[in-house]
Amino acid sequence: MVVRAGRGARGRRAVEWVETRLGTPLRLIPVGFAAAVAVATLVLMSPWATADGSSAPFLVAVFTATSAVCVTGHIVVDTPVYWSTAGEAAILLFVQLGGLGVATLATLLALLVARKVGLQDRLRAAAGTSADALADARAVVLGIVTTSLVIEVVVAVCLSLRFWLGYGEPPGRALWLGVFHSVSAFNNAGFSLFSDNLVGFDDDAWVTGPVMVAVVLGGIGFPVLREVLRRHRPGRWSVHTRLTLLTTGVLLLLGALVFVVLEWQHEPTSGDGSVADRLWIPLFMSVTARTAGFNTIDYGQATEASLFVTNLLMIVGGGSGGTAGGIKVGTLAVLVAAVVAEARGDSDTDVMGRRVPPQVLRQALAVLALTLAVVVTASTVLLRIADATTAQVVFEVVSATATVGLSTGITADLPALGKWVLIVCMFVGRIGPVALVSALALRDRSKLYRLPETRPLIG
Repeated sequence: MVVRAGRGARGRRAVEWVETRLGTPLRLIPVGFAAAVAVATLVLMSPWATADGSSAPFLVAVFTATSAVCVTGHIVVDTPVYWSTAGEAAILLFVQLGGLGVATLATLLALLVARKVGLQDRLRAAAGTSADALADARAVVLGIVTTSLVIEVVVAVCLSLRFWLGYGEPPGRALWLGVFHSVSAFNNAGFSLFSDNLVGFDDDAWVTGPVMVAVVLGGIGFPVLREVLRRHRPGRWSVHTRLTLLTTGVLLLLGALVFVVLEWQHEPTSGDGSVADRLWIPLFMSVTARTAGFNTIDYGQATEASLFVTNLLMIVGGGSGGTAGGIKVGTLAVLVAAVVAEARGDSDTDVMGRRVPPQVLRQALAVLALTLAVVVTASTVLLRIADATTAQVVFEVVSATATVGLSTGITADLPALGKWVLIVCMFVGRIGPVALVSALALRDRSKLYRLPETRPLIG
């Protein structure tokens, strides 16, 4: 009689395979993404990938490949003009692979982390987060793929019908526009088949609305989506899910309100000046700053105050285990909770009735420190070599590091070294936080001794 392995056994075997064959997260993530970028670069350098049939220069190809694989959306050439339909399809394919790759790697790394701790700690983690530490890896990954495809198909249908019936696009062209922008939006990439991105649809809720829905769903993270779909009652949601949804909602509404105030009387970004435009455009600005990269305004004409607020939103990004970049809303929530606890004089940091372990606080600080270090270093280099203002340079660097893709319009005019700096920012910004947190969690161990305590002066 043949005995089939249970779901738990399959899950353990999947974890063991990942751990033994692919090595540590610090090796797995960079190597995997570097290989994907290399393949994408070779594909985009093929003559059939460009509209004129010539081979794309190496720098253009590697920049676009990195932007696609890291689901950023930064461009140095006009996507619908420079690339052929086959080239656009290749970009979209790597955007899809990059988005799914991030979520899948995050899931497998969560299983690796869970396997390194005892059963009691696993159950504790499962109670505080939406990740089931004992789940079957294959089922989780299949769930990620299925959820992605369902959402992308629904949004693609909505957009295709609008382009066909509302703008008179031929059915085939309308379908391609709908599919491309749906996949780009859900994966928080920001690539568009219009030279002005979505500026021409700034007042069309039938286009920008589905895009915003896809951006938010892709950005909040697959663990949250999975739990919301499985547990319909909010009272049964984990702390991670509730914290992600609450922080995301607050940031979206607060960002929109701030943009309404800052851009209300600013004619270049207020659409036709109607009240509807003055409210709808800021809402889209708040959503797209969550690492989506689409734009319905020219950020080169936005006020410096709006650029500054956009920088803050881009740095935060979306939820963990999703397609968004940034330090993640969970990281921000933990850091804010730590500040509140310190201000109150509490010895513990509490979030929604749960105590946050000290190692989680250290991981949050490490992610923030890494992100700020990349932004400061890259900005310093670009300020030395680029003919642009400080606000423009910092905006480009933050956008690349947070894998957003928004631009003030200076990216294509940067010198070669400046483009390489942004390539590094996109790559580090995509893999850095995930690899760092996973490595810290896997290396976490208890010492058998403690050194004498000291209190350096702070502040």
